[in-house]
This record gives sequence, structure tokens and C-alpha cells, in this order.
Amino acid sequence: MKFTAAQIAGILEGDVVGNPEIEVSKLSKIEEGTEGALTFLANPKYKSHIYSTKASITIVNRSFEPEHSIQTTLIKVDDAYKAFSKLLEYYNAVKLNKQGIEQPSYISDSATLGNDIYIGAFAYIGDNVKLADQVKIFPGAYIGDNVTIGKNTIIFAGAKIYSESVIGENCVINSGCVIGADGFGFAPNADGEYDKVPQIGNVIIEDFVDVGAGTTIDRATLGSTIIRQGVKLDNQIQIAHNVEVGKNTVIAAQTGVAGSTKIGEHCQIGGQVGIVGHITIGNHVKIQAQSGIIRNIKDNEVLQGSPAFNLVDFNKSYVHFKNLPKLVKEINEIDKK
Repeated sequence: MKFTAAQIAGILEGDVVGNPEIEVSKLSKIEEGTEGALTFLANPKYKSHIYSTKASITIVNRSFEPEHSIQTTLIKVDDAYKAFSKLLEYYNAVKLNKQGIEQPSYISDSATLGNDIYIGAFAYIGDNVKLADQVKIFPGAYIGDNVTIGKNTIIFAGAKIYSESVIGENCVINSGCVIGADGFGFAPNADGEYDKVPQIGNVIIEDFVDVGAGTTIDRATLGSTIIRQGVKLDNQIQIAHNVEVGKNTVIAAQTGVAGSTKIGEHCQIGGQVGIVGHITIGNHVKIQAQSGIIRNIKDNEVLQGSPAFNLVDFNKSYVHFKNLPKLVKEINEIDKK
């Protein structure tokens, strides 16, 4: 896709200084700009790069006045950073604006399809699936029997949505996600082996949820694993059976949440956090990266460590942790004396 400076200025309500007909087809950092690229200048410490950038168009604040000659065409706006972000959203919307049913793909005769949907090549749509208006299913995705997907939700290439899963409106399920696989349920028997416990529940994902690439959300043993409205999950997260994640909580990559744990609303959980099963985490909790959570957590706690404890106490304790070898040496010398 190509856009002229005049077209971009129209979208951003900006003014062109330079050639209004110059075209761009890609985005770049200002210091890495090449011909045909669009970039922006918002941080003053990158100002020097605007005089050497090869980018065809640069978005700048209205207050910017070049002190030396420049090659790039400028688009002046009220806030360069916000304008560039708006343009990224617009570009993404255009890029993802796909409709129709590509072949080969399989769609069950019992499936219900909404208006203006997109189903990519080699996608599989099972029995009794319900796809609302503007749903997009990218190539190679699997949608199992009895799945419901709400309006304007995107299922990217290669994602797997197992049977009975319910996904709300305006969600994004990225490539490699597995939604609704069996929970990790096994019971030891008299022979020392393990018998599989049937997992007959489902997964419910409410509206405006983003699920990162490679993340897995297991179906419940009974009832539902629930991801509430506005939750944002990073890549490669494991959500076990019967977990509930509260509204507007965000979780970073490689975190694992064991079965039947309840996480509250507006929590912030860092990367590589491990959370045991059958506990409750309150609202507005913040957990630092690589922490281990083994107990119930009250509202508004801020935690770090494994096992995790209060962040302020952790930072005070760390002063002593790092001095342990020195302290041990001093104690040994005292003992010798």
C-alpha cells in the first residue's frame, strides 16, 4: 500500500512542508529511514537525525523549525507521537480489512456466518459454529464444534479454538494460541499410574480481550475458565483449567497460572511469574517479574520474590542478600578468633 504526503496529512489533520505528492509504503525509525519510508520525530534527543534521514516523509510537531537543510518532506501536526500512533492504527485497520471466503477452506453446513466476514484459506469451521459480523478467521485456523465468536473479533493464522469455547466481541487471538485444550487433570491409581480426568467444561473470553501468540488457555474440568473483559495476555502464557482472570488485568509473557486460581481486576503481573492453584488474588495487585505466588493476595499488594512478599521489604532485604558472602566471611573470621 502506498500513501502520499497529502493523503497522510488529511488523515492526521496536518500541514505538508515539502512535496505533497511524495509516496511512502513502509514505516521506519528516523535514524534508519530509507527512501519510501515514513517516520516521525517526537523526542528532542533524536532531532539531529532529521537532517540525515533518508525517510521520504517525517511527522513533526508544529513547533519544529529546521536549523539546517533537510531532504525529507515534513507533515506538521499538534502532537507527532499521537499522530504517528493514530496512523499506525489506521494502517493496521487497512491491512486487516479482508472480506470473503478463500478456497480451499472447510465450513460446516450447520455453521452460522455473519455479514462481512473473512475466512482464509485452509481454515476449518466446525459444526454449529456461530461467527458474528466482521469476524476474521485467518488462514490455517481451526474453529471447533459449537464455538461462538463475537462481532469484529480476529483469529490469526494457525490459532486453534477448541469446541464449546465462547469468544466475545472485539477480541484478538494471535497465531499459535490454543483456546480450550484439556486442562491438566490426572488422578493416581492403585498401580502408580495416572488416569485422565475428563475435562468437560469450556473457555469463556469476554469482550476486548487480546491473547498473545503461543498462549494457551485450558478448558475447565467443570464449568468455565473465564477471561474477563479487557484482559491483555502476552505471548506464551499458560492459563490452567477453571482459572478466572478479572477485568482489565494484564499479564506479561511466560507467566503460568495453575488451576482454579482467581485473579482480580486491574492487576499487573510481570513476566515469568508462577502462580499456584486454588488461591485468590485481589484487585489492583502488582506482581514483579519472576515472582512466585503461593498464598492468597489482598487488594493493592505489590510483591516481588519467590516466594513473593512485599516489594518494599524485598528491596530492603536485597541489600542483605547480596552481602551474604561478605557477612559469612566476617562471621567465620570472628569464629576463628
